[in-house]
Amino acid sequence: MYASESESSGPVWVILPTYNEAGNIEAMVEALGPKLSPEDRILIVDDSSPDGTGRVADGLAASDPRVEVLHRPRKEGLGPAYIDGFRRALDGGADLIVQMDADFSHDPAYLPRLIAASALADLVLGSRYVPGGAITEWGPMRRLISRGGSLYSRMVLGVPVRDLTGGFKCFHREVLESIDLDTVSASGYSFQVEMTYRTLKAGFEVLEVPITFREREIGDSKMSGSIVIEAAWRVPAIRMSTLRRRCRKD
Repeated sequence: MYASESESSGPVWVILPTYNEAGNIEAMVEALGPKLSPEDRILIVDDSSPDGTGRVADGLAASDPRVEVLHRPRKEGLGPAYIDGFRRALDGGADLIVQMDADFSHDPAYLPRLIAASALADLVLGSRYVPGGAITEWGPMRRLISRGGSLYSRMVLGVPVRDLTGGFKCFHREVLESIDLDTVSASGYSFQVEMTYRTLKAGFEVLEVPITFREREIGDSKMSGSIVIEAAWRVPAIRMSTLRRRCRKD
């Protein structure tokens, strides 16, 4: 099912979750600006960053009417930050909702590509693992963990998406409206897997378009061993919880 067979009829909202991104967020907003129309929005979701990211974001919002800031009281993980951002975007009338990292690992230059491809699918995913996609700066171990995580998730969940752990996405609002956001269980990077899987299981079309993923230049990576461990048990749990919900509906 396609959520829309035509170009976006409403605003695009770009969701940027932040925690200690004071060194990146101003440059990111400046880079996104030319890619967006006056009706579009950039929503910065800050988890009370101790480095002052929230204050920087408030300054950007004061100077650009397209920028909004959602302050969360504490750090709870990537998933809850995005869920709160999705709700705000839906309430604000977003037609397309883009999620991306604020540290330039997702290049803003690809944003028009994802938006254009949304005419062909309900969820467009910027993919590192389709032809034309790539990763730079990573060493062999990091590449192995990433590819292995995507392959593991594909095998457990039985879906054809090659970059299940990718976080650069463009959703039609109908996709997010169809998913009970209160029941999204993953809080770490397995959140990416869960959202794509539940999109597919809801009958929506997912399209992967190639991107080049780059390692951040400023700040520290949020990747850790605990994230890998969480994904190992969380992926089978995502499959089981989705099956239980479908059984209850039937």
